[in-house]
Amino acid sequence: MWHALKKVISNRIALVGLLIIVIQVLLAILAPVITFHEPNVQNLSSTHLKPGSEGHWLGTDHYGRDVWSRLVFGARISLFVGILATALGLLGGVILGGLAGYYQRLDGIIMRFIDLMFAFPSILLAMLIIAILGTSLVNVIIAISIWSVPSCARIIRGNVLSIKKQEFITVLKSLGASDLRIIIKHVLPNCFAPIIVIGTMNLATVILSTAALSYLGLGAQPPTAEWGAMIASGQNHMWNSPHLVLIPGIAIMLVVFAFNVVGDALRDALDPNMDKNY
Repeated sequence: MWHALKKVISNRIALVGLLIIVIQVLLAILAPVITFHEPNVQNLSSTHLKPGSEGHWLGTDHYGRDVWSRLVFGARISLFVGILATALGLLGGVILGGLAGYYQRLDGIIMRFIDLMFAFPSILLAMLIIAILGTSLVNVIIAISIWSVPSCARIIRGNVLSIKKQEFITVLKSLGASDLRIIIKHVLPNCFAPIIVIGTMNLATVILSTAALSYLGLGAQPPTAEWGAMIASGQNHMWNSPHLVLIPGIAIMLVVFAFNVVGDALRDALDPNMDKNY
C-alpha cells in the first residue's frame, strides 16, 4: 500500500488532485471557524456585492448571503453525500459481486439483475428513485448509492472469479474451510485494491451527480448551501453577477477533477489490469 502511495505522490497531476481533496476536507472540517457569516442568513441591504466587497471575500448573492460561507458549507454536503453514497454503493456492489463471482448458481440471476440496472441511464435511475421517495439529501444518497452498485458489482465479480481459481482457495476448501470464512478472510481482502480504486473514482461521479440533482431541484432544498443548488439559484443573475455561477461551478470542476486523477493514479499503482476483470 505504501509503495502504491509513493507512486501516486510521484505523479504530479495526482499530487495536485490530492492537494485539492485535502483542501476540501479542511474546508468541510473547519467551516465554522473560517467563515464569518451564516451561510443561510439573508441581508437584503447587501445583495449582489462583488467579490472582496465589505468583508465578503467572494461577494454575496441576490439574497445578500455570503458566497464564501455557502461555498465552504457546501463542501461539507458534497463530501458527506459523496462518502456515504459511495460507501453504501460499494457495500451493495461487493456483496452482489462477491456472491455472483463465488457461487456459479447465483451468477446468472445476479448478473441479469445487474444488466437490468445498467439498462437505465444512471442519472435517470436516480431521478426515478427520488421521484418515488421524495426530494431530500437523504433520498439523494439512497438513489446514488443504488445506481453505484452495478458497476462495482461487475468489477468485484471479475476479481472474485479470478481469485477463486487460485490454488490456495482449492487448498482451503480441501481443508474444510467454510465458504463464509474463505470469502471474508481470503477472497475479499484480495479485492481490496480494486475496491479502493472504485471508491475513489466513484466519489467524483457521486459529487457531480449530487450537484446535478440539486441543480434540478431534486436534491438539497433552499436555503441549504449546496454547490449545485447555488448554481441553480444564481443562474438567473449570471450576467450581472457571474460569480454566483462561476464560483460553485469551478469548485465542482476542481473536486471532480481531483478525485478522477487520484483514482486513475491509484488504479495504475494498485491494479493496472482492473479494466480487464469484468
